[in-house]
Amino acid sequence: MPTLTRLEPTAGGTVQRIYDSLRHRIVMLDLPPGSALSRLDLTVEYAVSQTPLREALQRLAQDGLVSIRPQSKTVVSQIDTNRLREAHFLRVALETEVVRRIAEDVPPDLVANLRSLVRMQTAIAHDSTQYRMFQELDELFHQTLFAAVNQIDLNRLVRERSGHMERVRQLHLPEHGKIESILFDHGAVVDAIEAGDAPAAMAAMRSHLSRTLQQVEALRQVHPAYFA
Repeated sequence: MPTLTRLEPTAGGTVQRIYDSLRHRIVMLDLPPGSALSRLDLTVEYAVSQTPLREALQRLAQDGLVSIRPQSKTVVSQIDTNRLREAHFLRVALETEVVRRIAEDVPPDLVANLRSLVRMQTAIAHDSTQYRMFQELDELFHQTLFAAVNQIDLNRLVRERSGHMERVRQLHLPEHGKIESILFDHGAVVDAIEAGDAPAAMAAMRSHLSRTLQQVEALRQVHPAYFA
């Protein structure tokens, strides 16, 4: 019998909670590309009816994370490099503008908050059991930047479009030197912001966001079944 998944109360209701839970499992590769999703089993696991589950799966399909086959089954999609590159383009366009605005008018306490996040990442950087916490702190670092310019909805948009990128990052993170490069890049972004150097902040962010994309072909060779 499937284990019941406890859904924590969050804004957005049952559909949002199912969507968030399944999306997390997909991008963390707990449900790897090609995994079949039984709608009947999921209704039992999440203790919900077919209607909210169907709506959550439709949202995941819009994100390109699942493929819904009518009268058949729903499967976790392979990583789509076209969607991945689109997400990268969007992130670079938005996040370089975000750090430019911040560097030109640095909000009080922002630098201290960002450095605190980098310190927390550094503290767990070499503990392989803490990869997920490291990634959650990474997401919080970027979310904090968007919040600083009152653009949290754009951060949600980026997140919705970045499922394929997040799966590639999950494959890339354990590789030697990846974590160190993230810490270096985050530090460079914060240093540039603190100095009020907008061009340097933009360059550091662009470099940071491009590192994973540069590894896609190598990762495809190692995990061919994961890629479309």
